[in-house]
Amino acid sequence: MSAKNLDNYNRWRNRQVAFRLSPEEADLLDTYVRLSGLTKQDYITRRLLNRDIVVQGNPRVYKALRDQLAAVLGELRRMEAGDGVDDELLATIRLITVTLDGMKED
Repeated sequence: MSAKNLDNYNRWRNRQVAFRLSPEEADLLDTYVRLSGLTKQDYITRRLLNRDIVVQGNPRVYKALRDQLAAVLGELRRMEAGDGVDDELLATIRLITVTLDGMKED
């Protein structure tokens, strides 16, 4: 086993958990992971164990925020007067807002 399989407490991560997602759920999870700056494993583990997700600003997170805001803007322009805003888009907008608000405090 390599050092990559150790968690923050020097415990071996040798157990596997698998689950299935719809393509839409997988896209939403990938978006959340990109905006968090964490690895997918760390993001999922923290969410499952009800731990806080603390975003550390870095170039990768800023690029993900920029790209995601551009995608959201494109979706909003496509819609007429806010009709048809789905829950996933609103969840993404909320996550971006919380992330940017937290970065503003630093």
